[in-house]
Amino acid sequence: MDNILVGKDIVRCFKTGEGEDFYAVKGVNIEIPRKKLVMLKGRSGSGKTTLLNILSSLDEATSGEVIFDGKNISGLKDKEKELIRRKEIGFVFQSVALIPIMNAYENVDFAMRLAECEGQYDDRIKHMLSLVNMKERMLHMPAQMSGGEQQRIAIARAVAHKPKIVFADEPTGALDTDTGLRVMNLFKGLIEKENITILMTTHDPNLMDMADLVYEMEDGEIIDRY
Repeated sequence: MDNILVGKDIVRCFKTGEGEDFYAVKGVNIEIPRKKLVMLKGRSGSGKTTLLNILSSLDEATSGEVIFDGKNISGLKDKEKELIRRKEIGFVFQSVALIPIMNAYENVDFAMRLAECEGQYDDRIKHMLSLVNMKERMLHMPAQMSGGEQQRIAIARAVAHKPKIVFADEPTGALDTDTGLRVMNLFKGLIEKENITILMTTHDPNLMDMADLVYEMEDGEIIDRY
């Protein structure tokens, strides 16, 4: 199977206040296939967010390797990793993290400028807002939107610059069940229409059936794959 992302023997160790070692991730091996919706399932404290941060290069593993699109990115300098994150990766967070003083259109536009996309952005921005059914609200500010609407804008922003993979940390965690399911259906549609891969964390058992692949984590280890 063609994988966009591979983690090899990933370990993440933190020092506790008492100077002892705490292993948040313990020798994880993981493969993320292209153009699929992959979930990291686990309770709070299972290590899934730590693993997600390492795979997305937001955090550095204590040991192990991350292979992104065929390239080992583990040893890259911070500036090189930042460039990959800006141009080839998208992020969706539970907290949404839209810029409050920018409307929906401007939030998506800002992400494209950060990624230094070429050409005119207007058509692409409106296309993305249409895909998430938010084009009619493109001039609204985040404070004028519901939580689900804000999350849809955040998803449009994450995908607008045509990343190869989107990392989503508990993207439905702050949403009610129906809104969360709509977000998941949106993810599935974007994978097909935009040819992206989505790796997300969740502890919601109601979402498992929507994934192409699920990795279950417990105490820093992957205990199941299905």
